[in-house]
Amino acid sequence: MERLKKHKLVYLGTPYTKYEGGIHLAFVAASAIAGGLLRLGVSVYSPIAHTHPLAMYANIDPLDHKIWLPFDQAMMDASDAMCIAKLEGWDTSYGIKHEIEVFRLARKPIYELDPATLKIIVHEPMELAA
Repeated sequence: MERLKKHKLVYLGTPYTKYEGGIHLAFVAASAIAGGLLRLGVSVYSPIAHTHPLAMYANIDPLDHKIWLPFDQAMMDASDAMCIAKLEGWDTSYGIKHEIEVFRLARKPIYELDPATLKIIVHEPMELAA
């Protein structure tokens, strides 16, 4: 956890539309993980936990990429690292694949997280693009 705490801001990648049970349960899972990381001292931003309520309560299409992608890009630019919570559907998520590519191209560290224990699975960040 100390590795994540050293970063000014960590971007949390979690599945949304690929999450079994739907987008509301994806929001619940992302919020629980982000809250747990915050409680452990990690400054974390979760695009799902932080924007799903905006979509629901401001009547914005949660799947409108014209709205969400520019905002997500700004947050990825501001983040020092990415942490992927290995929830069901993470490996088939278009969004997570895109986020990984952005972080790799920026040569920012990418960590993998066990969502149940909130422990880093791989002790070295994912290999970055050459």
